[in-house]
Amino acid sequence: MVVGMNLDDEILRLISEREISDQAVLQELLEAEGQAPSQSTLSRRLKKLGVQKVGGRYQRASTEPVVATERQRVSIIEAPPNMLVVKTGPGYAPALALALDREPEVPGLAGTVAGDDTIFVAVTDPARLREVRSVVERLMLRSA
Repeated sequence: MVVGMNLDDEILRLISEREISDQAVLQELLEAEGQAPSQSTLSRRLKKLGVQKVGGRYQRASTEPVVATERQRVSIIEAPPNMLVVKTGPGYAPALALALDREPEVPGLAGTVAGDDTIFVAVTDPARLREVRSVVERLMLRSA
């Protein structure tokens, strides 16, 4: 355990470093790190931190809109022929990727893959790369 790391920080560290699919496993890992939360305390902490089971594993999911601040800037890098790489602040990529996947007006979007602070956006037709980038930029402005 990192000295001075509180329960919330430890939870976030563990779910970012490992694929944890069960609360009991997370509880055991926390105990091995010197934390001993009860099941009910762990559930409350997960809820407070916005941690949810997504795709069979626990991860931080934000229900707040993505807002660009001094600490959290979003950048888009074109990776031709048919990929965009979107860099966000820590924890914001899943929410932005979900919003993009649900956006009805994105012709040419094949799908997204999101980590904690990076989204890979696949485009079906290389000729639509800039068009999809425009939609991503518009979506970020609307969320700001």
